[in-house]
Amino acid sequence: MKLPPLIAIVGPTGIGKTALAIKIAQAFSGQIVSADSRQVYQLMDIGTAKPSTDELVAAPHRLIDIVSPDYVLTLAEFQERAYAAIDAIHAQGDLPLLAGGTGQWVWSVVEGWGIPRVPPDLTLRAELEAAAKTVGSEAFHAKLAAVDPDAAAKLDHRNVRRVIRALEVYLKTGIPISAHQKKSPPPYRILMIGLNMPRESLYLRIDDRIDRMMEAGFLAEVEDLLARGYNLHYPSMSGLGYRQLGRYLHGEISLEEAVALTKKETRRFIRQQYNWFRLDDERIFWLDVLASDFADLALAKLSAFLEEGENVTAQLDKVYEKEPSTLDAELLALQVVSIGDEKS
Repeated sequence: MKLPPLIAIVGPTGIGKTALAIKIAQAFSGQIVSADSRQVYQLMDIGTAKPSTDELVAAPHRLIDIVSPDYVLTLAEFQERAYAAIDAIHAQGDLPLLAGGTGQWVWSVVEGWGIPRVPPDLTLRAELEAAAKTVGSEAFHAKLAAVDPDAAAKLDHRNVRRVIRALEVYLKTGIPISAHQKKSPPPYRILMIGLNMPRESLYLRIDDRIDRMMEAGFLAEVEDLLARGYNLHYPSMSGLGYRQLGRYLHGEISLEEAVALTKKETRRFIRQQYNWFRLDDERIFWLDVLASDFADLALAKLSAFLEEGENVTAQLDKVYEKEPSTLDAELLALQVVSIGDEKS
């Protein structure tokens, strides 16, 4: 009856999720499971802000550098790999920490999304992408609405990539993607910790980080990837900065324009991340990283969460020692909110 714990550390890019995850891992014998859709790729280190060598030594990390840049890692495969990593960490007696800013990946694990096991059809995707360019995003979105109105209602017409995926699933299976996407909560007791800071302060931090990435050799990293034959149409190369710097290397824009576009697109991406991780979501325990004691607050919250789990387990053990006729009411009284605290 004891549900093992899972800690999710979420928030926008550049906010400090890795640093906090390492601090928690060191304090509670934890291992980090990355939920970053670009850090899975080999050869892409600077632009994805992968943990440094020192950080990798400071705490065990999983799901980093696991595929080549020409590999298409689907949401379904990530979810499978993440659950396998979490279960392996539990088997070792450690605390799993799911840390990352890719909202779709985080929620697929935390909420237990049903995901269609439909491998990418690159030929079909190219045809759909061409159709979207021909008719425009709104008319293309209407094609999805005609066959899967539930999915269409959840997708912005400007998010052409996800509209294409929804149509791909329908065309390959004959079943709307919304019918595939049923949720089944995973067998974990989950605490979600969110990191936040004033938006303008975060934008300045991001601009500075991108400048430091350029100084560290980001352009050479992109040049090397292109030289190895990884073109800008691969999903991996859609990561922030890679496509923009690639356009510079192809002679389409200046280096200054590429850097400026990277900063602009990163800000837009941050706004999207706050749509995935909403500040009014009561399942997330939000912390202001500019507060001097935010890390201590996170550790205190986690300590209380783990202690509560032990107390509930002890109470459940006592309940199950009683007569069957008394179980239902007492179990109902001991139900545990599976994601964070109800009023966090």
